[in-house]
Amino acid sequence: MKRYSLLLLLLSTLSFSQQTQSVDFKSVFGKIAINPITKTVSGQINYDFEVLFSIDTIKIDAQRMTFSTVKINNKEVQFKNSGKQLLLFEGFEKGKNTLTFEYEATPKQAMYFIGSVETDNLQIWTQGQGKYTSHWFPSFDDVNEKVVFNLDITFDAFYQVISNGILNKKEKVNNEITWSYQMKKPMSSYLLMLAIGKFEEQKLTSKTGIPLYLYIEKEDEAKFEPTYRYSKEIFDFFEKEIGVKYPWEVYKQIPVRDFLYAGMENTSATLFSRDFVVDNIGFNDRNYVNVNAHELAHQWFGDLVTAESGKHHWLQEGFATYYALLAEKKVFGDDYFYYKLYQTAQQLKEAESHDTIPVLNEKASSLTFYQKGAWALHVLREGVGEKIFKKAVKNYLKKHAFQNVNTQDFFNEIKKLSKYDLNNFSKAWLEQSGFDSQKANQLLYKNEAIKVLVEIKKLRDKPFKDKKEIFERTMQSNAFYPIKEEIIFQLENLSFEEKSSLLRLAMRTNTIQVRQAIAKTMPKIPLNFKSEYETLFNDESYITREIVLNTFWSQFPEEQKQLLDKSKSWIGFNDKNLRMLWLTLALGTKDYQAGNKVKFYEELLEYCSPKHESSIRQNALENLLFINKNDQNVLQYLVNATTNHKWQFTKFAREKIRLLLKNKNHKTYFEELLSKLSENEKVQLRKLLSEK
Repeated sequence: MKRYSLLLLLLSTLSFSQQTQSVDFKSVFGKIAINPITKTVSGQINYDFEVLFSIDTIKIDAQRMTFSTVKINNKEVQFKNSGKQLLLFEGFEKGKNTLTFEYEATPKQAMYFIGSVETDNLQIWTQGQGKYTSHWFPSFDDVNEKVVFNLDITFDAFYQVISNGILNKKEKVNNEITWSYQMKKPMSSYLLMLAIGKFEEQKLTSKTGIPLYLYIEKEDEAKFEPTYRYSKEIFDFFEKEIGVKYPWEVYKQIPVRDFLYAGMENTSATLFSRDFVVDNIGFNDRNYVNVNAHELAHQWFGDLVTAESGKHHWLQEGFATYYALLAEKKVFGDDYFYYKLYQTAQQLKEAESHDTIPVLNEKASSLTFYQKGAWALHVLREGVGEKIFKKAVKNYLKKHAFQNVNTQDFFNEIKKLSKYDLNNFSKAWLEQSGFDSQKANQLLYKNEAIKVLVEIKKLRDKPFKDKKEIFERTMQSNAFYPIKEEIIFQLENLSFEEKSSLLRLAMRTNTIQVRQAIAKTMPKIPLNFKSEYETLFNDESYITREIVLNTFWSQFPEEQKQLLDKSKSWIGFNDKNLRMLWLTLALGTKDYQAGNKVKFYEELLEYCSPKHESSIRQNALENLLFINKNDQNVLQYLVNATTNHKWQFTKFAREKIRLLLKNKNHKTYFEELLSKLSENEKVQLRKLLSEK
């Protein structure tokens, strides 16, 4: 960022900081309507605010909005619209005031329209953090301005509308329903949300009587239980562990398509990626438990108390990451908890050389804020003792409830209860880069499974004959699965004859992860191991089945047709990983359902279209480019992918196009495509064509 831009940002931040000291916005009532055709939001807004000290101009963030009928204390006033803010400079007085106005917005970000009414797959959802709610609702980018939000949202009666707080009432007029949501406590604007779609709903109740609403798309209804497995247990655990009652009146969780992140902790209503909607088999590979716990923990750490600036972001992400680990410890046990800490310790150690910004810096990486922040809390908890740590956290939350906080606020509560050296702790874990592996190992070695895992890893450079007996003994024990996985990884480069007895022991463990490690490390199946290997087809893992299907098809061409018949109904995750692989293999298998080859191709090509989620589209594009990278039907879909709102998908598409453009023929193909593209697609492709 240029120095001039930095100065503007500093002045803007300073300006808002001064405003929060002079003006206190108390509550807002918004009556809004959303048009999915024009992708616009319009409505009437009513703010209550108090002027504490004299101020010339009051600012409300409002990105590219239009305003009309602006009134303060029921009198129409002049205003300025900067394109980024609504500026008020007359009509308000010291003490209580009201502000009302009408507005319209066409949000370019923060509100996303997925699918359409015509294709009957419309979803609309919002993302405030990092994107700014002020793109769709006039509000405050400054997290220090906390407001009680109440929304009336009018939309097509065939859809469900979900927002923060309690649903007070629903009123149907003609073909529309107005959904009235109410909050009782203040929150930062980035936590305001809405989600619109066609969902099924289930309700649970926590031990303390909080209603827990779980949503899912109708087509995923059979996945309710595995997706939300342990949800109530985690909620009840947190209330007990944190020692502060859940601070809101209701809790909702909603999976949405093509979400930007794993999840987002909007106050009382978490949105999360549909990638985590799983069946019983998918649960073994990729489940929602950690994200579930992480976003729920934020309802206390982030929503109840909010970091006053990016410098103290670890108070949100470090806490949520650590408490999610504590929840997983409750659900999956001590070994799992320590193994996850061990994995993040390895990541942090490997990142030391290039990830050099410490925790207490707004420019720190996600790895630092989340994982090093969590490790810092673990070190602190172990250092002061669990009892003192829990009491300090409880006091910290109660003292600063519904307010903004910094690291010193938390430290002050530790100091009241313990003489622990917070200065040295802060320097080592928050103010300096790097990772204290010695201290981490000291804490990790409290767990026997980690000690065994580390000892097994030390054997990597030893001759096989010197460790074979240890491996066999360990494989037959009740050792935690990562230890047995490590053994399989160490066998990878040995001949089958040398390791066959150990592999057969590993297969008999019937542990999904251990058996999967065999599939991952065995690109060629020995004939005298074929019958055992085939049993992997029955493992309750979509990842294992994908590896095994691909490997088996490649190595045994004489059995390809039989194999495809056996797996023709496989779908896999929501990204259809197994179906995509099956279609690709079916197209590549000579004389297999020759009359259906075009149908198989068309199905795979259709998965590239914008009507599907980006994960499905990316899988289809990858497979079709593997089959024929000159397929111009595929290239057009690849260009369309560069216009998607999801940065991970657009990055994939751009990188693929750059790779293809190295070939002159592909450059010609893409240039010829330009006339067939939309304006947005043309802009993106021309940028790539002009790159040197």
